[in-house]
Amino acid sequence: MNGMRTVVVDKIASVTQALGLAHEIRIATEIPCEEGVVLVVEILNNKSTYNTLELTSGRMAKVARGDVVVGALGHRKALFGYSGHIPQALKPGDVIQMLNIGGVLGICDSATPDKGKPFDCRVLGTVLAFPFLGERIGVPAKAGYRALDYDAALDVRGVPVVALAGTCMEAGKTAAASAIIARMRHRGLVVDAFKATGVSLRRDIMAFEDSGARRTMIFTDLGIVTTTEKCGPALTRAMLTEMASGQPDVIVFELGDGLLGTYGVQSILRQPDIKAALTCVVLSANDPVAAWGGVKLLRERFGIEPSVVTGPATDNQVGVQIIRDQMNVAAFNAISSPADLGDHILAKLRLSNVREPKVAGE
Repeated sequence: MNGMRTVVVDKIASVTQALGLAHEIRIATEIPCEEGVVLVVEILNNKSTYNTLELTSGRMAKVARGDVVVGALGHRKALFGYSGHIPQALKPGDVIQMLNIGGVLGICDSATPDKGKPFDCRVLGTVLAFPFLGERIGVPAKAGYRALDYDAALDVRGVPVVALAGTCMEAGKTAAASAIIARMRHRGLVVDAFKATGVSLRRDIMAFEDSGARRTMIFTDLGIVTTTEKCGPALTRAMLTEMASGQPDVIVFELGDGLLGTYGVQSILRQPDIKAALTCVVLSANDPVAAWGGVKLLRERFGIEPSVVTGPATDNQVGVQIIRDQMNVAAFNAISSPADLGDHILAKLRLSNVREPKVAGE
């Protein structure tokens, strides 16, 4: 690769997790403009909000002007946050933006006022990987442990599957998934969990791990920085099959974004084989109207009967009762009633190896 040199970097974003990068990195000047290509950039401005970066360690680090950061090219179409695209061409010295706190880099097209303008980043070069043992031949590094197989077959081996979908971003999906996983672990089950759609950020699957998931995955592990309708079904099949191969008692997965978003949730829920593999679908909704619309979409557009509604729509008994009365769906709050939510899902699964819950004082 032309112009190969060594740079020392300050922060390595979690989108590059699979590469195991050190802080001294070889870079080159030729930059392929493709999803997942890993870049080194210099931060050009300071920000007072949305100014942190998720590192490969999982820690959140504040970013400041002058920091040299490793991220990866990707696009984003977010309802809350930045939206942007991958440029057609890049060379060292060009300026791009950081589109999310996981280290996704691209050209920002739109921003929401509460996040402020994004970090501007001067491109220094593309990170080189050296896959050929004993040879100093560098190739552009890409995110992920391996490439997605778009022809991946689906085989859940009879393992029950719980899917969480939301009415939009920030509807409480991760909190609900974590509550369900924790309750299943308390009752003696082995749970594996993954995130099927969204923009690269490991925070959610780390929450699953903190709640007791034995193993977790995210679409970035398969080289996808931002999910779309094209890759969503293949990602879901690949991760369901891989998780099932470990023979957990239950698989729990989150569909990031919302039912009407751009990250591929609709294309996943339209697949007959994926729908057939879903034992329970949990809907997270922000308010009663969102809950009503989400239930209607699931029933009429996808032929799916939701097992329960959760999220901010259930923050008090008024919302819970509206959902139960007007939609004829169970409703539990993941924050105030996590055990009830988990037990409701467990009752739907009808597993024979579930341990009886402990009674307080035993």
